[in-house]
Amino acid sequence: MVALRTVYAWELRKLVAQRRTYLGLGAAVLVPLIFVAALALQTGQPEDVPFGRYVRQSGLAIPPVILIFGSYWLFPLITALVSGDIVAAEDHNGTLKTILTRSVGRGRIFTAKVLAAFTYALVALVAMGATAIIGGVVKSGFNPLVTLSGTTVGAGRALVLVGASLLVYALPLIAVASIAVLLSTVTRNSAAAVVGALMISLLLQLVTIIPGLGALHPYLLPTQFNAWQGFLRTPADYAPIVRAAWVCALYAVPCLGASYLVFLRRDVTGG
Repeated sequence: MVALRTVYAWELRKLVAQRRTYLGLGAAVLVPLIFVAALALQTGQPEDVPFGRYVRQSGLAIPPVILIFGSYWLFPLITALVSGDIVAAEDHNGTLKTILTRSVGRGRIFTAKVLAAFTYALVALVAMGATAIIGGVVKSGFNPLVTLSGTTVGAGRALVLVGASLLVYALPLIAVASIAVLLSTVTRNSAAAVVGALMISLLLQLVTIIPGLGALHPYLLPTQFNAWQGFLRTPADYAPIVRAAWVCALYAVPCLGASYLVFLRRDVTGG
């Protein structure tokens, strides 16, 4: 039997060979570069967003600002772009039938595809964070950061907090990737899976503005996109971080379970 790591390596090589992989990674790198370039060319700063007033005092304020701007749409789109394509593309190209007739178990193939989709989402997030930190430090220096509580923390600790915040933000991204994998498996259409995952996110955001539904807000996926800010308060607020962990699991686990069952029962003879 072929080991899972071998199948996982196959899936990673497929992603490396796909153009849309680089579209997402390119966007993740270009956005912070454009932001830093705009700061260098202009004198103002985004005053009306958290950390905006500090982007010229510390380069470590730039990753949180980029995350605030991109948390609801940019990074979910980058994630769905590949996760929504991970099964549907092979269905469309007719290669899935060939793969499923190999000596590799279907469960192992599915697991490798999910791991590859999650890996891509994490790599895109790390690429954004690293670019924002490096560009920010070059532009504004490796200086102490003022947290959301108004307390100043040293540059070394601020770097750790920013990294931890990026890890927390990965939780809802994993949930988005799981939804996209489910749609990719069920619809067999990449465009439907990508758009569907974003539309579900949009609909859940609309629920947050409907009067009388405030009790649902802590359990909606869009609410978890801001949980990372708990690490940038003094002292750290772990409540939204812990809630994001189990709420995101409530979205991700059923989606992966359902897509796993659909994938196992896929009619090979029918494609």
